[in-house]
Amino acid sequence: MAHGGDIIEELTSDHREAEEVFRQITVLPSGHRDRKRLIDHLTIQLVRHAVAEEQYLYPTVRERLPQGAALADKEIRDHSTVEKLLKRLEACAADDPQLDQLLMDVKEAVTSHVDDEENHLFPQVRRACSPEELAKLGDKVRMAKKAAPTRPHPAAPTAPPANKLLAPGLGLVDRARDYVSGRGRS
Repeated sequence: MAHGGDIIEELTSDHREAEEVFRQITVLPSGHRDRKRLIDHLTIQLVRHAVAEEQYLYPTVRERLPQGAALADKEIRDHSTVEKLLKRLEACAADDPQLDQLLMDVKEAVTSHVDDEENHLFPQVRRACSPEELAKLGDKVRMAKKAAPTRPHPAAPTAPPANKLLAPGLGLVDRARDYVSGRGRS
């Protein structure tokens, strides 16, 4: 999950990692128990990634890009859609008939969001920031992912300073729950 490089390289690596987990899930037959384990792994990745983007990428977008507030708000709405779907997916058992449709909805929303970021947002951020700024943001994103929640919290704040204050506490609680339940272990 922590890959190194500047913010764009880090987040793009996260995108590739999520695509691989989606692939691993879809090759397993419906109802297979390993699908739920992989969905939990995917959820952890996506939630941490989204929190880090909300803490560091989107404030940079607001500050540095023309129409930055509108762009950031759109990306945060995308996150909200995915997070609500992940919350519903989290409640499904491996053999739940809703699981496949929810997973397809998550994949479609994530794929659309990734495409938009990589083809439109990231190139603008790369032009607006120096390599040094992008590298510092990459370090901050990696740190944020370590402390971020591992479960969807659709009602949690998505903008600084509230998200930076609340996320580590939610992350601590989530990691404690994960430890007790064994969630997220291979």
